[in-house]
Amino acid sequence: MGARELPGYLAAPEGEGPWPGVVIVFEAMGANADMRAQADRFAARGYLAVLPDLYDGAPWVRCVTKAMRDMRAQRGPTYDHIEAARAWLAGRDDCSGDVGVCGFCMGGGFALVAAAKYDFKAAAANYGILPRRPAESLRGACPIVGSYGGADHTLRGAAAKLERALTTAGVPHDVKEYPATGHSFLTEFTPPPPLGPVAKIVFGLGRGRENSADAWDRLFAFFGEYLSKKSTT
Repeated sequence: MGARELPGYLAAPEGEGPWPGVVIVFEAMGANADMRAQADRFAARGYLAVLPDLYDGAPWVRCVTKAMRDMRAQRGPTYDHIEAARAWLAGRDDCSGDVGVCGFCMGGGFALVAAAKYDFKAAAANYGILPRRPAESLRGACPIVGSYGGADHTLRGAAAKLERALTTAGVPHDVKEYPATGHSFLTEFTPPPPLGPVAKIVFGLGRGRENSADAWDRLFAFFGEYLSKKSTT
């Protein structure tokens, strides 16, 4: 992927393209089976999806701190890898040229910044940390769809702040907070055993997963509006 090889997981729809592309940016635990399943989910809906391994094969415990530092600084090698994945997808013959980005948890924070930093056509931030000075950071961003849980104490008020910032920045958006819903409700994320009890209390983990269907429906409707299925090259 680019001049320097970066490991990744590619999921392609059945049949012949070209298809719009999506870069999947993973949760803090890395490119695990749950995140690969999300790439497969996009492929089943007609998107050419790539999950770049932003940890380059290393264990997540060795890499997450550096990745979080990059995310908050809004620059660094992690963003370079995300842009390399976008450019690689856009340049494929089986891609229409339109590429979106979809991030979960930590990846949602990257997706928000990448929406304004690179040539993505749509972005999905699922319980993503907001960038500093969000109205300023998101000026000029591509359209953004966001989903948050009201029972996620780590992101209390984030949906409302994102809504205000995108309105101020003039960015098309669909942001929704689901009451009584915790973190990671769109996926089957399970924390490592030592973190389980804490995650249930602090993140509200496991609560509100019945809302995942609505969140996914909104996401796919939004991407369907902004990502072309016809070649733009």
